[in-house]
Amino acid sequence: MLHVSLMDVFSLCMCCKTEMSSNEICLLLGATGVGKTLLLKRLQKLSLHGLAELGPPPPTHPTVGTNLTDLTLKRKKKVTVRELGGCMGPIWPSYFEDCSSVIFMVDSANISQVSSSCIQLLTVLSAEPLHSVSVLILFNKKDMPCTMTLTEIKSLFRMDDIIASATQPITTLELSACTGQGLQDVLSWLESITVK
Repeated sequence: MLHVSLMDVFSLCMCCKTEMSSNEICLLLGATGVGKTLLLKRLQKLSLHGLAELGPPPPTHPTVGTNLTDLTLKRKKKVTVRELGGCMGPIWPSYFEDCSSVIFMVDSANISQVSSSCIQLLTVLSAEPLHSVSVLILFNKKDMPCTMTLTEIKSLFRMDDIIASATQPITTLELSACTGQGLQDVLSWLESITVK
């Protein structure tokens, strides 16, 4: 008969917690359908095999709950990206305490979603636990024919005002998770903000 003491269980839990906390956690947020899951799959493949092996985009389904993906960056640094489903917006704040950075994704081809995405972004930026974390705002789907230009979407978002009043360092990038354009810039951002 196996006998496990309470101390053994506590030690195992502490070991697992230490293991998890050794990786930085980056939250991946955004409305439903902006391309978060595809971004994660593409970043994982890019970090393992490079741009030449990216291939066609894999199929994805809307995330219900969370996805955890470990990315290996240059100099053997690692980051865990936690994607939170867009439908989980009301409970995103319960995940803010444990993260060291945030990627907020916007569908730049969906003009009807811009105002709600802007409100979500402002809510994220004003959250107390996130006041000093690095934030990357990604304008996705630049490959689509009906996409707004970066200037247009930044104007709609009033990005200059948001950046000027935010307490966190904010970076904005345009990309296409589908074609892979801009993915390397996302990895470079993660490498630049991850503790050595």
